[in-house]
Amino acid sequence: MQFVCDAPDGKTWFRIETEAEALAESRLMSHAVEKHFRQFRDAAIATYVPSASLPYIERDIGLGDHVRRSMPVFVTLRDANGGGLATAMLPPEGVRPDRFRCIVVGPSNTDPFADHGDAIAALAGHFKIALDSALCYPYRRG
Repeated sequence: MQFVCDAPDGKTWFRIETEAEALAESRLMSHAVEKHFRQFRDAAIATYVPSASLPYIERDIGLGDHVRRSMPVFVTLRDANGGGLATAMLPPEGVRPDRFRCIVVGPSNTDPFADHGDAIAALAGHFKIALDSALCYPYRRG
């Protein structure tokens, strides 16, 4: 995982970078982030077109960067002891937030905004996007 930004009360946001990290997040948080991570990663890989000028052995050199730019940003909020608090899916690089539905969920798909709204606001400020609970929490009832 890669450090993204600090949040109030000793909390920290980290970027989920691999399928193994996404799987660990799914198990820790009892939700399906790993499934979504894999689907978006596979879709990004499918759109990769290597440079025709590269020798065959070097054709996938840019694949990792392409995937990183093309797929949504998956992040996890951890407490000071490494405990999982929330998971978010944010727009890929260069995609306007109004053209992408950001999602933020807590353990077992609970609403994290009441307990971690300040940390979610720190993440929103870091990425310069709005993360409103009415739009980002997909399991709201009523």
